[in-house]
Amino acid sequence: MARILVADDASFMRQMIREIIEAEGHEVVAEASDGVEAVACFKEHHPDLVTMDIVMPRCSGIDAVKGIRELDTTVAVVMCSALGQESLVTEAMEAGATDFIVKPFKPDTVVETLARALEKGGQ
Repeated sequence: MARILVADDASFMRQMIREIIEAEGHEVVAEASDGVEAVACFKEHHPDLVTMDIVMPRCSGIDAVKGIRELDTTVAVVMCSALGQESLVTEAMEAGATDFIVKPFKPDTVVETLARALEKGGQ
């Protein structure tokens, strides 16, 4: 199964995503609360997939995706955005995100999106 990094500034959201991921048999190798931590955790753990909140302190998810893409062009990155952030989702996809999930989300949607992103990789 996949090794996954979860990046979100809200601890309850990281926990919710972790529970969905682990219920599917994947491993959460690290969690990050901002974009700076996300890039550092990526360097340390080299996960197969990253879930990334768009709006975070210190460094946005979009900037973190750019940093991760400089390190690895093949990793799958799934952006997590709130309703009404369509322009940010577009910007994230242009920065190299593989797919996205809109909050609030259903576990089935997360599972399907992660599976699709893992199939596509960082294309």
